Amino acid sequence: MLVLGDGMGGTAGGELASQKLIDTVDEELGRHPLPIAHPKAFLEALILQAHYAIQEMGKAHEPPIEPGTTAVLCLVQQGKVWWAHAGDSRCYLFRNGLPIYRTKDDSYVEELYQQGQLSMEKRDGHPMRNLVTQCIGLPNISPDVTVSKGTDLLEGDILLLCSDGFWEPLDDAQMGAVIE
Repeated sequence: MLVLGDGMGGTAGGELASQKLIDTVDEELGRHPLPIAHPKAFLEALILQAHYAIQEMGKAHEPPIEPGTTAVLCLVQQGKVWWAHAGDSRCYLFRNGLPIYRTKDDSYVEELYQQGQLSMEKRDGHPMRNLVTQCIGLPNISPDVTVSKGTDLLEGDILLLCSDGFWEPLDDAQMGAVIE
């Protein structure tokens, strides 16, 4: 299991939220023998469980806080990979140095791009590119978790989980060239 959480800037406790995500995943993996029978359902439930655990942690904090984090989980078992995410942290699958898959950002600017309202050039430099539309932990929000279907892994495939601090200054081809 690969896990990445990037605490939300602008709210107190982002680092606590990302650590709670990691701790929740670690605890649940200890309770479930591998291989996981239903990976998609397991990953979605895991992110939602972390979401509620972060909310409870925030309420118990003195003074109460409302921490949030992005989340990317990647389960590798029996030659396959499944990933789930909420936010703008990404999971990439590189094959022979080429990105054959990446998660779609849960962000305002990505939504505009997907709707054809922004070009790729304007998307990449847009001043609101870091406005996240999904995350876990924040109150009064139930995240819409995106979960992949199982994908066969080939020898030499590379999985990369990264936050916006890594991917933002690079394009996918630059990343592929560096990690190959």
